Amino acid sequence: MPELFDPFALRGLTLRNRVGVSPMCQYSAHDGEVNDWHLVHLGSRAVGGAGLIIAEATAVQAAGRITPEDAGLWRDGHIEPWARVTRFVIQMGAAPGIQLAHAGRKASTLRPWAPNRQRGTLTTEQGGWPIVGPSAVPFTDGYATPRELSASELRELVHDFAAAARRAVLAGFQLVEVHAAHGYLLHSFLSPLTNRRADDFGGSFAGRTRLLLEVTRAVRASIPEAMPLSVRLSCVDGVKDVEGVEAGWTLDDSVALAKLLRDEGVDIIDCSSGGATATGQTVKSPQQPLFQVPFAERIKRESGVATAAVGLIRTPQEAAEIVRSGRADMVLLAREMLREPYWAVSAAQALGTPKGAPWPAQIDYWVGASA
Repeated sequence: MPELFDPFALRGLTLRNRVGVSPMCQYSAHDGEVNDWHLVHLGSRAVGGAGLIIAEATAVQAAGRITPEDAGLWRDGHIEPWARVTRFVIQMGAAPGIQLAHAGRKASTLRPWAPNRQRGTLTTEQGGWPIVGPSAVPFTDGYATPRELSASELRELVHDFAAAARRAVLAGFQLVEVHAAHGYLLHSFLSPLTNRRADDFGGSFAGRTRLLLEVTRAVRASIPEAMPLSVRLSCVDGVKDVEGVEAGWTLDDSVALAKLLRDEGVDIIDCSSGGATATGQTVKSPQQPLFQVPFAERIKRESGVATAAVGLIRTPQEAAEIVRSGRADMVLLAREMLREPYWAVSAAQALGTPKGAPWPAQIDYWVGASA
């Protein structure tokens, strides 16, 4: 079986190791345009030895932002600021990826650290905008009721995902990820808890998965054949009915969907969970370490698609065992990478494989083996 610091080939891209940085919203852009903060945030993790650096949820429409400060790729003016980031990430030996997203009914909110922040949808007077979703079902108290998207608007959305993917290529990204998790728009179409539509985009499993499959097909056609494509899924909604039976989107659904995504040219499934409802299992809920790894393991085993494991993976030993045992093909870390930007280099040294994530020469001179 592969080791954590073995190279990993995805289509025409070979990562230097199987450690990645999970997308983390920074809520620090201006009108969708990224800046020095994003360069340092993502660039430092590339310096720190990770093989893949996935940039935050990036809106394909201005109305698809979670907050006014979200990053974007809905216009050509966003390309060069992102290119400045990707050039440095590649120079440091990592592969830059980007997560394309639309927040749906969870859009138009304040960023988490805003003064006197209250959860919920911003009003027009507060700088907010109307929100949309598969059905007129609000996320929770304080959130506005979204307007149900029309079939023509869904065609426009597919077009905008494809256009953003083309801009991502021009910006120098080497992997594109479609965000279909955490209760945002594409996930909310998947889950029967949030999709109450009676047309071809609702009802049955085939109807509820139709939008994601159309988006995936359009994105795949908009990027080079050699470029890998990822999809992030909430593999379970984590909600039970009054009788304690699992409700909403299930792991069985995710396995079935992963097979369809494989046939559409998806190379890896980024396996997360929750977010469709305020009470369901989410990545921020108090959970046991590695609680989402079984999702990646089963999807990998039953669908034949490579998987990335995420969520409360903390130590080098935990990460190494996930890959060595074949439970997932790679690991993506978020909070541990924030605490320790050089996590990958430190992990390689702890596991006795420093060549898998070496210090850059500028740092090795002072603290590496030559010090």
